[in-house]
Amino acid sequence: MATQPTTKNGTATDEVTTSAVPVYPFTAIVGQEDLKLALLLCVIDPTIGGVMVMGHRGTAKSTAVRALADLLPKIRTVIGCPYNCDPAVPSPYCAYCSSADAKANGARTRLKSAQSSVPVVDLPLGATEDRVVGALDIERALIDGTQSFAPGLLARANRGFLYIDEVNLLEDHLVDLLLDVAVSGINVVEREGISVRHPARFVLVGSGNPEEGDLRPQLLDRFGLHARITTIEDVAARVEIVRRRRAFDADPHGFVAHWEKEQAKLRRRLSAARRRLPEVELTDEALQAAAQLCVTLAVDGHRGELTLSRAVVALAALEGRNTTQIQDIAQIATLALRHRLRKDPLESSGDDVRIDRAVQEVCQNVHQ
Repeated sequence: MATQPTTKNGTATDEVTTSAVPVYPFTAIVGQEDLKLALLLCVIDPTIGGVMVMGHRGTAKSTAVRALADLLPKIRTVIGCPYNCDPAVPSPYCAYCSSADAKANGARTRLKSAQSSVPVVDLPLGATEDRVVGALDIERALIDGTQSFAPGLLARANRGFLYIDEVNLLEDHLVDLLLDVAVSGINVVEREGISVRHPARFVLVGSGNPEEGDLRPQLLDRFGLHARITTIEDVAARVEIVRRRRAFDADPHGFVAHWEKEQAKLRRRLSAARRRLPEVELTDEALQAAAQLCVTLAVDGHRGELTLSRAVVALAALEGRNTTQIQDIAQIATLALRHRLRKDPLESSGDDVRIDRAVQEVCQNVHQ
């Protein structure tokens, strides 16, 4: 018999309390184009593998991630399901949607659903493994004598985003676990003699300050894209950042309303890109360039060209094209490969310079 997730008043006990203050608009963020592009590409194609963002404090890392949900159309979720299941195609791993209460005479009844915002879940730095993956509901076990599963943060993030600030300070075994679940889309919890599986398909976004150290290369390599951002030095841009932030703090609702036209435009663009994605052709020229680039840069394994291929297809979809171009490889190469390069103590140039140099060489050879 499937272990039932613990719920309360028809909703998950781990439900997020929605703030009355609106989220800062994504389109109002000044600069940080690499960060915004990486996030948008993962929205269009979540199989890219998430984003690792490294940058100084106060560079809009958290703001950009939390603003993503407002760009996406509402999703339909099963009422009372702690995993945000799609009522049209509920997950076979969801104990709630596949329980006896959701069936009648051997045939599935129509599950009650409602529109919900795409979940964006923050993972606190000090979170325990049970808090992240879920645990037995000990209270219910003691009172009712029945075993029940209390879903964790991974359950709440299903069909959405899981954001980890200061991911480079998180314990390695937790990062490894999160990356495994992000790839498989299934969270497996084995505790106290029971085994529970539930859907956990999400886009993993991690951020950190390079001054506090980096992730181990084995873990860093498993993020799809790596955005490296720095403090903006242009005075005019810094002035605009302050102006916009002060306007938002003074009148959040008015500020959001002012940017709604731009937000709506980007929403339409993203929706069109997601519909177009299956039709975009990855050309032989782009694929050849991606593979040659990884060979030139001595990238270990094949995640490099796989990520490049997915990212350039998503980029073409975002730009309204049905085919990829060699220029797409040049635009995405740094985001997809900078965290996969071997560290050479004799190399005087930085990672970005090495990639730019290799891109020019490869693109020139492909055109010949």
